[in-house]
Amino acid sequence: MSQTILKIEGMTCNHCKMRTEKALQGVSGVESVKVDLAAKEAVVSGDAERANLVKAVTDAGYTVVG
Repeated sequence: MSQTILKIEGMTCNHCKMRTEKALQGVSGVESVKVDLAAKEAVVSGDAERANLVKAVTDAGYTVVG
């Protein structure tokens, strides 16, 4: 199991954080998700492909910048 860190722009509130977590948890291969609103990043554990994680965040309305 690996960890992927995504820097995310556009999250401004706890609702944004929860929406991003839910979107990432829906990706195949994801074991756990921790979104840090203050740091503007998500730490994803599991075997999901990065491209699928980025797509989930984008589809939720946010931008992955790193």
